[in-house]
Amino acid sequence: MKKRVALFFVCAILTLSLTLTGCTPKPADTQSGAETVKVGWIGSLTGDQAVWGTCELNTVKMLFDDINAKGGILGKQIEVVGYDTRGDATEAVNAVRRLTSQDKVVAVIGPNASGQAISISSVLEEMKVPDIATVATNPKVTVVDDKVKPFNFRVCFIDPYQGAVAAGYAYDILGFRKAAVLYDVADDYSQGLTEFFEKYFVEKGGEIVASEAFKFGDVDFRPQLSRIKEAGPEVIFMPYFFKEVALSANQARELGIDAVLMGGDGWPSEVLLEMAKDAIEGSYFVNHLDFDDPDVQDFKAAYRAKYDLPVELNGYLAYDAVQMLVSAIEKANSFDPVAIRDALETTQVKGITGQINVSKETHNPEGKDAAIIKIVDGGYVFQQKYSAD
Repeated sequence: MKKRVALFFVCAILTLSLTLTGCTPKPADTQSGAETVKVGWIGSLTGDQAVWGTCELNTVKMLFDDINAKGGILGKQIEVVGYDTRGDATEAVNAVRRLTSQDKVVAVIGPNASGQAISISSVLEEMKVPDIATVATNPKVTVVDDKVKPFNFRVCFIDPYQGAVAAGYAYDILGFRKAAVLYDVADDYSQGLTEFFEKYFVEKGGEIVASEAFKFGDVDFRPQLSRIKEAGPEVIFMPYFFKEVALSANQARELGIDAVLMGGDGWPSEVLLEMAKDAIEGSYFVNHLDFDDPDVQDFKAAYRAKYDLPVELNGYLAYDAVQMLVSAIEKANSFDPVAIRDALETTQVKGITGQINVSKETHNPEGKDAAIIKIVDGGYVFQQKYSAD
């Protein structure tokens, strides 16, 4: 009987020990001994921006498939784990928590939207896993109150720069002096671009003759556009995404508005051209690259061959985010997320959207030129590289 009791207690203690060990979270860098290392991705696979998210995830998977076929990174194969944020900030937080706590990824790529990228900061810092946002341009993605967020990075230029580029090009190159703005009051990206476009356009000597707001989900922009029409602008700045751009551009032309339309990097999509080809003819937008640049043609061809789809803007930024991450892992010579973070702070890599020199003080790529694109005959025609400096 005593032997049975003793055996019972030994088994109970052993079971308790195994249970406690199994419940203890494993740090992400335990993957360094595994044959496969996981990299996360988040973005919109459903909703209005699904076309962008799908292209991003396709790009990330395609690139890592190619890297794996060539032997992987530091002798390890890379597994991409992607989650749909549904275009929602709360879903983005949930996705990053799942990636870092359950999937044990060493880094996250995405999202493209500023609101989602801002919302995930606390989880990244808690779990000590770095993230590289793709087309999230709001300054608060990486810096708040002059303090850099330790685990947030990005591969794109930011709204103050993009807004200044749009304002400078409209005033200095196109010669406009009266501008109106139509923006999404519910979107961080749209508000940020509006703020900086208005600031720089006025500083140059221009006048904002009307500034009208709508809220995401609206489909009728005629009341705001009617007021803009009365103000008589030469150019209307529309800093929001392609679906709403198409709807509002069509309605502007229906109202007899002939002002030049202008936007930011939320514009470029095949969907925009399909929905509003005639209405946006002759419009301009700020972009991250020239789609016809010889340096991007191999990627475009490979993507189309694999997916039978054209590359959306986000694919190019996702491409460079992968380049950044691979460079950082190789520089750190480690899959430890903190070591990768440290390496990302001084990344210098030639991407297909330009030279990427990350600043340790901002976690942004500093000094990237913007590309001005004009819509001509239903296509995107590069005008020039343009700097706000």
